[in-house]
Amino acid sequence: MKDDAEGLAGAALAQLVACPTCDVLHRLSEVPPGAKARCRRCGTVLLAPRPQALTNIVMLAATSLVLMVAAVFFPFLELRAAGLSRQSSLFDAVLAFSDGLMLPLAVAVAALIILLPLLRFAALIYALGPMAIGWRPARHAATAFRLAAWARPWAMAEIFVVGVAVALVKVAGLAQVSLGPAFWALAALVLVTVLKDNFMCRLSVWKTLEERRPS
Repeated sequence: MKDDAEGLAGAALAQLVACPTCDVLHRLSEVPPGAKARCRRCGTVLLAPRPQALTNIVMLAATSLVLMVAAVFFPFLELRAAGLSRQSSLFDAVLAFSDGLMLPLAVAVAALIILLPLLRFAALIYALGPMAIGWRPARHAATAFRLAAWARPWAMAEIFVVGVAVALVKVAGLAQVSLGPAFWALAALVLVTVLKDNFMCRLSVWKTLEERRPS
């Protein structure tokens, strides 16, 4: 009898969700695809399932991964002034801080601009890819999705693009600037990332992971 009571209490707790903004507890209910469940106090969206959301997220994450690889290996921009020209890439931006005491900054730039975005996209594909085609979650899928969520604030490829755009406004008066394929790949990456995050409902993903994990 005690075990049954504990099981019922655990099931009741599993149906509760706290608002990430104001911490009000809500009891989960079925939300049809396309609808939204909002916090009754502050209006924060708690649950917003979308049809084919997993497939769209995986496809957009794979697109982001390809764009990120292209941004790393293609020229970023070219500067021409006084008959001289110089091409630079993302690696050049990292290596610019690689001398002496600036080495930790080079490591931080490489991690925030290149490594963490790549890690985040790969983790999303690993965590959600099998479920998008109807399979059970991969082993440690929950850990991979948690890693992707942790890396999100630290993956700053988008911030880098904004910073470069601001700098180019000032440099354009001193030299002729030609934007390379890597710049456009990063610009496309910003748009794809925004679209991917728009499809993402973390609570729906966690519910799907819980429902489909092997018993």
